[in-house]
Amino acid sequence: MSDSESGHDIGGVLYQDADLAIIDKPAGLMVHDSKLARGETEFLADRLRERFGRPIFLIHRLDRATSGCLLIAFDRDVASALGRTFMSREVEKDYLAICRGWPEPQIDLDYALDGGPGKPEKRAASTRFTRLATGELPLPSAGFSSSRYALLRCRPETGRFRQIRRHLKHLSHHLIGDSSHGDGRHNRNFRMHGVHRMLLHAVRLSFLHPLSGARIEAIAPLDAEFRRAFALFDWDESLR
Repeated sequence: MSDSESGHDIGGVLYQDADLAIIDKPAGLMVHDSKLARGETEFLADRLRERFGRPIFLIHRLDRATSGCLLIAFDRDVASALGRTFMSREVEKDYLAICRGWPEPQIDLDYALDGGPGKPEKRAASTRFTRLATGELPLPSAGFSSSRYALLRCRPETGRFRQIRRHLKHLSHHLIGDSSHGDGRHNRNFRMHGVHRMLLHAVRLSFLHPLSGARIEAIAPLDAEFRRAFALFDWDESLR
């Protein structure tokens, strides 16, 4: 089945060499089959095996509703080396998020999280949030005539289950479009303006190549619906 027949564009290749590739994952497509798949039959990993015609190894995961940089390897040894790099926190992962309210200009949050369904043990989790822009929509909220929103750069230092989404909920700056940890009223505000996706995008990935030692960096462009959200506030798309 081709990408067009599947109903999903699996995204462009942001970087590729003989050992690894960085894919621009689209929002709305599961990365791989799991207990969270809930009857899904299409998975990005399967599409990538078809595209490259060879085995692929997922180095990390992105939630179904999240878009942006996803790293894969073509060799088991390279995958192991990249896995160690991720575990050592030597990878820079930047996300763009749109949240409710206006957070402080910078927040370094350390707030332990469990491992998700069936994994109740809490482990340390830390995320740095940097406010890039603010805006308002003319929709009443909490006694005010308008609702406030902000664009954040999020850099998770750990990789816990839905870490950014859950950390934003803890801060009461819920991620827009998040149906599990967000605020339904604000999600509806954006749907009224034609924005129906969760507004979390893995915009940048940077790390040292495990074989050459060269610095690899990839930037994932915003998709049409994320750009529509930017347009609501006249934000510059170069913000990241």
